[in-house]
This record gives sequence, structure tokens and C-alpha cells, in this order.
Amino acid sequence: MNRRHFLINTTAAITAGLLYRKVSFAAAPAAQRYKIAVCDWMILKRQKLGAFQLTKDIGADGLELDMGGLGTRETFDNKLTDPAIAKQFIEEARRLNLEISSIAMSGFYAQSFAERPGVDRMVQDCINTMQQLQVKVAFLPLGVQGDLVQHPELRPAIVKRLKAAAAQAEKAGVVIGIETALDAAGEVQLLKDIGSPAIQSYFNFANALEAGRDLQKELRILGKDRICQIHCTDKDGVWLQDNPRIHLPKVKQTLDEMGWRGWLVIERSRNAQDPRNVKWNFGANTAYLKSVFQQV
Repeated sequence: MNRRHFLINTTAAITAGLLYRKVSFAAAPAAQRYKIAVCDWMILKRQKLGAFQLTKDIGADGLELDMGGLGTRETFDNKLTDPAIAKQFIEEARRLNLEISSIAMSGFYAQSFAERPGVDRMVQDCINTMQQLQVKVAFLPLGVQGDLVQHPELRPAIVKRLKAAAAQAEKAGVVIGIETALDAAGEVQLLKDIGSPAIQSYFNFANALEAGRDLQKELRILGKDRICQIHCTDKDGVWLQDNPRIHLPKVKQTLDEMGWRGWLVIERSRNAQDPRNVKWNFGANTAYLKSVFQQV
């Protein structure tokens, strides 16, 4: 082989090796710092096995499962207490390479956590479901009747009940994320009053935006160790990408600087023209969140 052919072949081999290394790296990216989920009740598939395929079609990484309706029942209308059904959910998530980000007690959007009898049982039922599905975070909204801005007199009862819930969660090794109407400083104080790492903030962008608060400032006040998960949408009306009062690249920069990582869960931000078009609305918001928060 003459010198010219040797150099050509050597260069080709090096180039091929570099290309192979580049392809191999692209095929096995590092774990994403931020993962995107949707809520099963908001995609109109509460506790339905088909929620997983719909989540996959939407393009999200995972699903927040709801405990089911509450109404006047003694506890949630929860199908997942059946081990056979829970096993189906676990297997379907695995089959589609999806995760269950969290378990939601959305019934408390309209119920009083401070005054409703039997709350300890409801919390324990949620924790049992979390253990069954191997999920570490629960979502507990204090809702309209537990709004501590409008009803500050409920604070002692809510703190007492959340301390009891914290003891239940600590024993199980899980976290309950609460959504409140308080500003970040008020929520920090509430968490200090509860005094347990098992109760954290499940931060909702819409609450801060509706109250006219600075979203980035609120996140920084809470800090990375108090926020377990985020509902990263605004009220319905327009998609995230068309919303003038939220700038997600700035939000990402803030969360990056804080050192936070975890699940961003899409709850609303549906286009008002067709709010029940699930794939259209949640697909658009998922795609936009991924373009901002995930490395391609």
C-alpha cells in the first residue's frame, strides 16, 4: 500500500470511528433533568388503562394518576385497590416505557381538607396506592374550601391534619405535595409549621400568575428542597407557547440555577376554542415544554 492510500484509509477509519462514537452517544443520552407528565383526569381518562396509550400518543414521559372521585363517600372511588388492576397499570406503563409521576387526591379541590371527616383514612388509602404502584409523590390540593388566604381561621386545623398526614407519609417513605393559595413566603412558613420533609410544595404556576406574583421570585423563595413537583401550566385560554404572561425559558433558567430537577406536570393551558380536544391541547403543550426543558 502506498503512502497516499494509507493516509486515505487511515483518515476514513478515524472518521468512521468518530461517527460511530457520535451515533452511540446520541443513542444513549443522559437522563433528562426534567420530565413531562399529564394528569389522567384532565385528559379525560381518570383511572382508565387507556390513559397510558393516550399519554404516549401525546408525547409525554409519564402520567399523574388520580385517586378517583370523592363526593360523599367514606374514601376515594379508587379502582387501584384491586391488586390485579394495579398490576395491569404497572405493566402497561412498563410496556409503553412510561412512568407514573405521582398520585393525585384531586377530590380535595372541592372538598374541605380541614373539616371533612375521615381524612386520615383517605390519606392512608392514597399512601397504600402509592406503595402498590411504587410512586413516591402524592398531590394534595387544599382547594377552594381550604384556601388559607380566604379562610385563615382554618389554618390550625389544616396544620394539625397535615402533621398527622406527615407522620403517615414518613412511615411509608413518601412525600405529599400540597397546593395552596398562599404566596411563596406564606407557604414556606406553613411548611415550617408542619415541620416535616414528608410535606412539601406541589407548586402551581397558575396560582402565582393569577395573583400577579413574579413566578421566578416565588420559585426562588420556596427553593429546590421544598418543591416536590410542579403543575407547570396556567389557567385555560391559550397554549403555553402563546401565553404572554409566562416565559418558560426564563423559568427553566431559574430552575436550573436553583438546582431543581423533577416532573413538570401539565394540568391545563388548553386552547379555549376546543378545550376538550385532548391530543391537540396536551400534545401542543407537551411538545413546547420538551422543546424548552429537554435536551434533544
